[in-house]
Amino acid sequence: MENSYIIAIDFGTAYSGYVFNITPSYLEPDPKIKMWGKEIGLDTPKTPTCILFDESEKFVAFGYQATETYNRMGGEDGKKHYFFQNFKMALYSEELRRDMKIKAANGKEMTALKVFTEALKFLKDDALKTISANAAGMVLLASDFIWVLTVPAIWDQSAKQFMREAAMQAGIVEEGSEENLVMALEPEAASIWCKKLPSDGFISEKHNGTPLDQRQGSQYIVVDCGGGTIDITVHEVLHGGALKELHKASGNDLGGQTVDRKFKEFLREIFCDGVWDEYEEKYPSEVQKLMYDFTRLKQVDEDVQFICPFNLGQVAQKKKDLEKFFESVKGASWNEGSIKISKEKMKYFFEESLQGITRNLRIILDKNFKIEYILLVGGLANSQILHQYIIDQFSDTCRILCPFRAQEAIMRGAVEFGRDPSWVASRKSPYTYGVALCEPFDELKHKPEKKFMIGREKWCCDRFITLVRVREDVWWDEIREHILRPVDKYQTRMEMRFYRTERNFPKYVDDLGVEEAGSFDVEMPNISGGRERLVKLEIRFGSTEITATATDMTSGSKGLIKFDFIRTDDPRCVEPSLYYSPDGKTPPE
Repeated sequence: MENSYIIAIDFGTAYSGYVFNITPSYLEPDPKIKMWGKEIGLDTPKTPTCILFDESEKFVAFGYQATETYNRMGGEDGKKHYFFQNFKMALYSEELRRDMKIKAANGKEMTALKVFTEALKFLKDDALKTISANAAGMVLLASDFIWVLTVPAIWDQSAKQFMREAAMQAGIVEEGSEENLVMALEPEAASIWCKKLPSDGFISEKHNGTPLDQRQGSQYIVVDCGGGTIDITVHEVLHGGALKELHKASGNDLGGQTVDRKFKEFLREIFCDGVWDEYEEKYPSEVQKLMYDFTRLKQVDEDVQFICPFNLGQVAQKKKDLEKFFESVKGASWNEGSIKISKEKMKYFFEESLQGITRNLRIILDKNFKIEYILLVGGLANSQILHQYIIDQFSDTCRILCPFRAQEAIMRGAVEFGRDPSWVASRKSPYTYGVALCEPFDELKHKPEKKFMIGREKWCCDRFITLVRVREDVWWDEIREHILRPVDKYQTRMEMRFYRTERNFPKYVDDLGVEEAGSFDVEMPNISGGRERLVKLEIRFGSTEITATATDMTSGSKGLIKFDFIRTDDPRCVEPSLYYSPDGKTPPE
């Protein structure tokens, strides 16, 4: 990670962007940030996470260019194109598949992996183009960089793997150089950036003057208020400024798009009798522009007003005069071609999201921590309604801090994380992880139905062998070692199923609350040692992704294990083929 060439992509639900550094940190501590929207008179650190494909599913545009192109299309032309927004939330799912499809604005579907891949490919190509223009004649390729891709801390391992596979298909890294792509957890990246800010780097409330990374023992909560998720982590500052996670990542899917959904539901309530539904079906690009404009309106804590879209007015007037739509609705009024929404109604749009944040924070604050600060980051943190609500709810116990340019905190911190992942020195395991192995059958402790025979020997299958326990502290570079032996002396591969649970002491992999999380294979081609062969499994649970290596102790060959956390339509049926030998016992002939 000593490479000073780093590109960090913050791939958000609502907005995305990237920062880069092509000089050592001691020469230029702050990374350079790409600004977007100049072609439409804007200058923003992120661009909408929107992507447009033509009717043949060929990539057309991303970001502001995608929204502008789509908004200029007529109704029929717009319905032919595939326009995607908020599609990142498709990965906030209990079960992901490589062939899963997601729905575009026109109601048609495309393969999710292609949509994500094309979005990441655009960001990669744009980053290399931008850097080339600032690199004084240097020609830099994707392989010259450490790439950092931000993901929510509450995401499943399968979602992280999905993003990694999309990044590889996008050409960000190639097979064999996977270590050049680092996954950074969004609230962690924000924490790394915010902890070094001086007191005047925050809006309204200040901390005590000394940057947090110089205050060993300080404990604080980071709330990443994103477009899709609310992502929360709790950190303690260690000696030297490194961070220790005190509570496993928590949160929900009640981010900014929840507020947007409430706003849209209110418009449907105003424009009743099928008016809004007809408008949404016929003019999807106009609806998209209206929702984009709302992202600015929800930043203020006051009455808001916006011009009624032309085609919405046309559709509505076929039913009745526009003023009449507002007669029975509270919180909105018609004002000479504009729609006015009251401050109270705007706060109502935020209610569900704010209550979700409150629930998560109360759980943390009720524990035996010494929390001094709550840090608000992410795009939704710019909302005055959210900011004031958190102050009202929690300022009696904590100081509420929000950095200037809260939307940039994650990607700026991601560069620091890419340079040195040890900034987050310790994490809490979110689950008890283990594998399914076999052991000699004991009638006093094993279930009868788990018994099977190898020759004349009785064996027990489906035993949950714990690798790490839920809420256990795991250091970022800590390696857990486990020794395995084969059951079959001719066995050339160990097929292993990976399981997880929130329970501390599961016994079997089919116990209540235990679920399959993934699988991996361990190759052991040298069969000369028969059942005496040993395979040493070394697993790292303390990083942002679970990684492992396996060493065949007979041949000395060592290989990287590739976990597969994404389910397939036809999962293999794995026969009992492993033996776990903590005491050195050998399975019978």
